[in-house]
Amino acid sequence: MKAAAGELGSLRSVLPEVPRLLARGRSWEEERERLHKEEACRSMIQELKAGAEEMLGEQVPALPYSLFRLYGETGSRSEYEAVYFNKRKRLTLFGILAWLEPDNPIYREALTDIIWSVCEEYTWCLPAHLPQRPDSEQGSRVDLGDRYTIDLFAAETAFALSEIMMMNAELLPSLVKLRLRDEVQRRVLSPFLEHGPFGWERLPNNWAAVCAGSVGAAAIYMLDGEAEADRLTAVWERVLPALDAFLAGFAGDGACTEGYSYWQYGFGFYVYAADLLKQRTAGAVDLFASDKVRAVALFQQSCFLYGRKVVNFSDSPAEYGVLPGLTHYLSSLYEDVHIPEASLYAGILDDHCGRWAPAIRNLLWVRGESEGARWQDGSYYLADAQWFIVRSRGGGSAYTFAAKGGHNDEPHNHNDLGHFILSVNGEQLLCDLGSGQYTKAYFGPGRYDILCNGSQGHSVPVVNGQHQQSGRHAQAVVQEAVSSDQQDRFSIQLASAYHVPELEQLTRSFLWNREEAVLHLRDSYKFSQRPESIVERFISASPPMADGAGRLMMQAGEPLILTFREDHLDWQTETIIHKGHYGEEQTFYAIDFTVKESCLKLDMELEFSFSITRY
Repeated sequence: MKAAAGELGSLRSVLPEVPRLLARGRSWEEERERLHKEEACRSMIQELKAGAEEMLGEQVPALPYSLFRLYGETGSRSEYEAVYFNKRKRLTLFGILAWLEPDNPIYREALTDIIWSVCEEYTWCLPAHLPQRPDSEQGSRVDLGDRYTIDLFAAETAFALSEIMMMNAELLPSLVKLRLRDEVQRRVLSPFLEHGPFGWERLPNNWAAVCAGSVGAAAIYMLDGEAEADRLTAVWERVLPALDAFLAGFAGDGACTEGYSYWQYGFGFYVYAADLLKQRTAGAVDLFASDKVRAVALFQQSCFLYGRKVVNFSDSPAEYGVLPGLTHYLSSLYEDVHIPEASLYAGILDDHCGRWAPAIRNLLWVRGESEGARWQDGSYYLADAQWFIVRSRGGGSAYTFAAKGGHNDEPHNHNDLGHFILSVNGEQLLCDLGSGQYTKAYFGPGRYDILCNGSQGHSVPVVNGQHQQSGRHAQAVVQEAVSSDQQDRFSIQLASAYHVPELEQLTRSFLWNREEAVLHLRDSYKFSQRPESIVERFISASPPMADGAGRLMMQAGEPLILTFREDHLDWQTETIIHKGHYGEEQTFYAIDFTVKESCLKLDMELEFSFSITRY
């Protein structure tokens, strides 16, 4: 990408078809006609219209100070964000429908009202992303730096408004367009050029792609024409290094250690911006022409368990729909990108944030003639992230085993070295809790006291009463990652995860027997002095029941039989409550196997097997 920066002079070429970049040079009339013909697009349009009917019966919601102040007072984000995202969903809905039906005055009026309302907001940022401000009611001066802050959602809003205006330019009143242009310039483009650089420009995660990509996209639409060419070039001279920083967060395996949902988010915005730049420069700047970008594009097809159920390491939900527009676009670039079954696609309104950019591209980029297929069986070892994933089938069922190494300072990190998932037909029997509810505390000093973030919420050992420590020094070392037709083996050294000086080695070894649908786990310990205690913890979706000597059974759809050495281990169960990403409470079970006092030794091995029984 650094080489591509030298081609930015092509941005000074005035292209007369900038309003049609998103349509790939076709006319809007041709695009509307195509969308109404293709079945996949017709179903999305019906979904949009159903959502519009509901919203047309409601007033445009307001964002009062009473909601704005809650994050600072209580740390809660959900109340303000629920209203904020409702407004963005309205913007997306009516931005698309007004364009689809330009003669419909109801959609046109609804669009102008929501644009005006968004322009009236105190800030386009979320309160959680604003600088800490002094309390003006106590006589302190409010920090006017708020107006120069660009977060994920301010940048996204600028992108959305710019593209919506481009698509609906002939429908919108002149005053609304003037206001929209002024607000995008005042809140995003001018601060970007005059008050940067911003911290996210150097972050190797989704912030760099979403913020920079959105700013760059808005600039392509708003800084059009010969008079604005220098400003447009200046924007992209900063955007390109930020996108480079985003890509630096990926290693050669293309894995997104933030979790699949952040792959979809961050890489999605990278793609949206790169596509616009490629077209705006007539192909002179092509950010897709690298092996790393192709590897990142392939990540999606390796990280699903079954259907919509995803390997939800890090801050990722356990279930997620696939963005059809993004997937079809990537498939047009890289022939080995897998297009899944249409039943796995996310609905056009599924995104709780109501984002414009993926929604409009779901409609415009999907191609109905592309037939999808189920996720392919096989083994996937993402060597840099140290994720080991196996999808296999037998006896009419689909099995997935996934385990991870990595380190405990990853983006959206959980302390989870050696953690694993075992699922049947997408239902997790041994579980990852996934993402929790985002609050001030969730990203604060007490992050790892929260169940889903600390190792106490994962299927990993507790050594001498110590859970895993956070930090880059807590690093797994892979010793083996091998697959054959019959079995898969993954072995990692985990001793550095624990602040236990006398722990010299802790090797966790997995053997997955595909034919028998049995997972064998062995933990090998070596201490310099006799350990005080060892507890092997496993997180289950259902409570265990004794099933004979040295056997427990858990049943969540399919029965899982856990066998262990009863003469070495005592066991007990703790019911744990996880608050999910949207605030919903979910019940899980921590099964703790405590090594008996008489069995604690300097060198020891603990073995378990997990058998998925078939009837």
